[in-house]
Amino acid sequence: MSTRRPLALFNGSYLGPKPTGIGVVARDLVAALDPERVPLLDPRPPEPDEPRVSGDPGPFRLAGRPHSIPIPTNLSPAEGSRAHLRRLLWTQNQLPALIRQHGNPLLLSPLPEAPLLRGVRSVVLAHDLLPLRFPQPTPLLAYHLGYVPLVLHQAAAVLCNSEATAREVHGRLRVPASRLVPIRLGFDPGGLRPLDLEREPFFLVLGRHDPHKNLARVLRAFALVREPQANLQLVGPHDRRYTPKLQVLAAELGIAERCRWIPWVGDAERLQLLNRCRALIIASLWEGFGLPALEAMACGTAVIAARAGALPEVVGPVGQLVDPLRPEAIAAAMAAVLADNGLLDRARREGPARASGFDWRHTAAEVTRLLEELQ
Repeated sequence: MSTRRPLALFNGSYLGPKPTGIGVVARDLVAALDPERVPLLDPRPPEPDEPRVSGDPGPFRLAGRPHSIPIPTNLSPAEGSRAHLRRLLWTQNQLPALIRQHGNPLLLSPLPEAPLLRGVRSVVLAHDLLPLRFPQPTPLLAYHLGYVPLVLHQAAAVLCNSEATAREVHGRLRVPASRLVPIRLGFDPGGLRPLDLEREPFFLVLGRHDPHKNLARVLRAFALVREPQANLQLVGPHDRRYTPKLQVLAAELGIAERCRWIPWVGDAERLQLLNRCRALIIASLWEGFGLPALEAMACGTAVIAARAGALPEVVGPVGQLVDPLRPEAIAAAMAAVLADNGLLDRARREGPARASGFDWRHTAAEVTRLLEELQ
């Protein structure tokens, strides 16, 4: 039996049921890494009789992963707002001892969270600096203004999910460019693929209802689309600060009955929606990457994306890029997708080929090389 010392421990404290955004990235990245070289700090240890295999792509598909190390199960966002504080306290107080116990490997964290002033060397993944670009008066503002920059400056290396994020981390926070490593995110080609289903007259939005997602302008744009059969399906966690206001706006615009608000869907339903929608809309004011755009291209689905942040990097010439500040521009792209089947044919041909350049196996190999260098 091999007894190779691990290169790093993967911080799985953010993993939980119903993953979105960072949770999906964390789940899929660690699944692509060698479990012997990068053991998972697993928030749901396997049951005694549970087989040690990865299983299907559900939210806990990594349970029972070989070489996994049990950690508390109540640290993920799914456990409520208090879980954020519990996770930070665990990170500072318990995690350093756990790392020492396993021979002081690096900590590989899929978000900018790591112990400070405890002698832990970390590699962290920066997704974006949206809370600094669009600050909101929330209890987490101090976390983003104070803690996250400290973690990024202290890290041995900062993985960035795009060139746009790397430029922002360097320009806004002055983290040395020599420690910034842009990587490409990926997708599960078994779980996201063309199904050759008939396209239906609805537009799909995937993501939270935060202000930078620009959903108010998306609603205004949709109200300009003169196709009574078209509807808008918004899949993402409801937020009591923002969702009710967006629903009131939809009513004021006269489109409430044509909007469907879905808090969350599993992987199988997500695949169906991506293959049946007329187009995915991701008209954010800024995205550090824009994972839904990649997922849509993998399914051969047309993408209407904002000309902002990393979205042009991700969709390239395959998507329709629009000015996110102009509802009429978003509406024009919607109308074009409804009227022109040629746009759908092009997305069907070129989308999967474009998406194939984003491969978790390549990303995992690149991350592993970096960890080896840092050893």
